[in-house]
Amino acid sequence: MRSHYCGQLNETLVEQTVTVCGWVHRRRDHGGVIFLDMRDRDGIAQFVVDPDTAEAFANADRARSEYVLRITGRVRLRPEGTQNPNMPTGMIEVLAKEVEVLNTAATPPFQLDEHNKVGEEVRLKHRYIDLRRPDMIEKLRLRSRISHNVRAYLENQGFLDIETPVLTRATPEGARDYLVPSRTHAGSFFALPQSPQLFKQLLMVAGFDRYYQIAKCFRDEDLRADRQPEFTQIDIEASFVEEDDIMSITEAMIRQLFQEVLSVELPDFPRMTWQEAMDRFGSDKPDLRIPLELTDVDDLMQQVDFKVFSGPASAEDGRVAALKVPGGAKLSRKEIDEYTKFVGIYGAKGLAWIKVNERAKGLDGLQSPIVKFMENVVEELLDRVGAEDGDIIFFGADKARIVNEAIGALRVKLGADLELYTQAWAPLWVVDFPMFEADDNGRLSPLHHPFTAPSCSPEALKSDPANALSRAYDMVLNGTELGGGSIRIHDQTMQSTVFEILGIGKEEAQEKFGFLLDALQYGAPPHGGLAFGLDRLVMLMAGAKTIREVIAFPKTQSAACLMTDAPGEVSADQLKDLNIRLRQKAKAETASE
Repeated sequence: MRSHYCGQLNETLVEQTVTVCGWVHRRRDHGGVIFLDMRDRDGIAQFVVDPDTAEAFANADRARSEYVLRITGRVRLRPEGTQNPNMPTGMIEVLAKEVEVLNTAATPPFQLDEHNKVGEEVRLKHRYIDLRRPDMIEKLRLRSRISHNVRAYLENQGFLDIETPVLTRATPEGARDYLVPSRTHAGSFFALPQSPQLFKQLLMVAGFDRYYQIAKCFRDEDLRADRQPEFTQIDIEASFVEEDDIMSITEAMIRQLFQEVLSVELPDFPRMTWQEAMDRFGSDKPDLRIPLELTDVDDLMQQVDFKVFSGPASAEDGRVAALKVPGGAKLSRKEIDEYTKFVGIYGAKGLAWIKVNERAKGLDGLQSPIVKFMENVVEELLDRVGAEDGDIIFFGADKARIVNEAIGALRVKLGADLELYTQAWAPLWVVDFPMFEADDNGRLSPLHHPFTAPSCSPEALKSDPANALSRAYDMVLNGTELGGGSIRIHDQTMQSTVFEILGIGKEEAQEKFGFLLDALQYGAPPHGGLAFGLDRLVMLMAGAKTIREVIAFPKTQSAACLMTDAPGEVSADQLKDLNIRLRQKAKAETASE
């Protein structure tokens, strides 16, 4: 129906006849001559309709915003003084000969260029309108280019694109499963996969050697800016590899991706242990663009007569950390109070601080409600953090977990608020993760998943599981975890040892993971892999604030789709087929009886 997209029209087509199809972006009537800005996925172009072409003029006259038109006309240069060099099609216009109205349109719920004036709920309710915006089109176009580039790279590296089941069985992987009732097996349920983890390991046992998949994954968990109940994962697995092999392959893939899609040469990827990341930044995904670091001051605070500090400093699971902010003494008391409220979100009971006004004056040059409690260590403290005039020092004192989360998050917020970024892109690898993490009752759970290989023997793992390290690695970019992976357990003895430490008995292990344990008996090769969050990757590359901006049809923060009104009720007949009876309906039926 068309010869060109709107965005393809340029000076090379002058005097040629073209046919385009699209939506009316804007209509203007200038003294009997109608100007139509037409839009499609490639861009916007200007069309001029004269009264001389009666039928075309009549159709253009009745066209309104978002009408669907087909226009045929001659490309010509715009008159001097009306050209727009900032617009790809701004040097030309099309003198229309034929204008056909393919469909009318109701008044849209919002104008595309005024989308900021309506709430996100309105835009998600009418997502098909929101997706017409040029910036949304560009984000999804970018997503398509990223997916294509990833596929091409992995295919060139010998990886095979293999699909894995979406209907599978529930396995504990750290989040709640989405369950699907079975009609043919009454009382039984499928689960939507949180990841293709077990199947890709089985593919390695099957000998496929190098696998990848751009896979849909599902997790029923609380949402935030970079989470959705259904998300897309670039899943990669390979046999006969070690950590360096997977890290080298995937780092090269990301480097090529940024170079070819954004023309960006990423800097070096430093490697940092998990422990170093937590000590220096309070996070296992530190944003290295921010030149602020946490400094341990436990030894100093054990010497002060201030229990708020001395207590955590002396506790086995406690920590006192200082965060120096250069130039931060200019922060007002109101701003400090806001930061105090902010760290409270992460469980911090308060936020102590010291302003360094004139260090040469000793205690008189310091401003703080707590400095009187630490006179005996204050000079050593200032030396340790490298404090200078005009700085502020924030403190976190509590359980190490709370201090890391609260002061680590404060570091990121200060970096954004004070515009402290030193570079555009800051990638790194985080390695040597703990194998397990303990809850408040001391019960161990896998930090990643129970199929991650430890970096020690089964005997050593049994003797000291709390301090064991795993063969896991995460790629981090600008404070966002792009992807995580590990070398997997390929030995049945090691897998059974991990289950035993986690309190999973033989019967339970066989019930939940029997097919994997059985497969490990039949010559499983050493293997490992890594999974990237495609949505997060696109979000970063597009400069978007949330992954909802780079997903065509996302869910809300409450895991609902406003456009389709999902989730929704189903009919009684459907429930009957599935042998399901809703408790609320059962109560209502009982009451009526």
